[in-house]
Amino acid sequence: MLPRMLRYTERNRGINSLWWRRRGVPLSRPSCEPIACLTSKTAGTRHLKKLSMPDLAHASRSIQRPPMPRRIAKPTRAEAEAAVRTLLAWSGDDPDRDGLQLTPQRVVDAYRDYFSGYDQDPVALLLDPAVDDAAGYDDIVLLRNSEVVSHCEHHISPFMGRATLAYMPGDRLVGLSRLARVVDVLARRLQTQEALTAQIASTLDEGLDPRGVAVLIEAEHQCIAARGIRQRGLSAATTRFLGVFATDQALQDRFLRLAGHPG
Repeated sequence: MLPRMLRYTERNRGINSLWWRRRGVPLSRPSCEPIACLTSKTAGTRHLKKLSMPDLAHASRSIQRPPMPRRIAKPTRAEAEAAVRTLLAWSGDDPDRDGLQLTPQRVVDAYRDYFSGYDQDPVALLLDPAVDDAAGYDDIVLLRNSEVVSHCEHHISPFMGRATLAYMPGDRLVGLSRLARVVDVLARRLQTQEALTAQIASTLDEGLDPRGVAVLIEAEHQCIAARGIRQRGLSAATTRFLGVFATDQALQDRFLRLAGHPG
């Protein structure tokens, strides 16, 4: 029987047995093994002291796979435009005045662009048959300063910044532009920075099957700058490490130095 943690993840996140076997987690693993004690949201060595290094790498890569948004029935365009009119009126303005008559149409068009990531599969970008063989290259592949433009799911306010991502290839490499496209597709959804960081890492892990993944995002949030505490110039940094990057502190440090954070 699967450990409770693995049963919960497989049932609720739609991960099939093939996905687990690809990452070396045997489905016959007894429930008493230490991997079942992984309960923290962040996989780290302090939670896995009883595991061997190979098990540690598998656990850090496979258990914390963020769920993707469920599909829902979309309202019609007319319903969306009516909702914008309602918000304009609620804000205290007249949606029928000259300057606002076309605003509902423009807002709906803008939302289609802002949130176009819901219509795209980021993993599919990495499973393209044009993916190259690694041809013996076995060191870090790192992409710096990929632009992040996303929207906070709490206030639908923009947050903008840069992502640095890296992977240690297994058998395959992928074109660098595809790494940037993965960031863009996932950013064009309602997000938190923390969730976006984790989703980018798990997408690279699933699509490339590398030995490890590292992601760093630094961004400024308009929900802080334009409302609430109204503090401009604040930036948030989030990281996610999987596989060998999660188990090798020296490799983490090297990634951060390459990303421009010598520590």
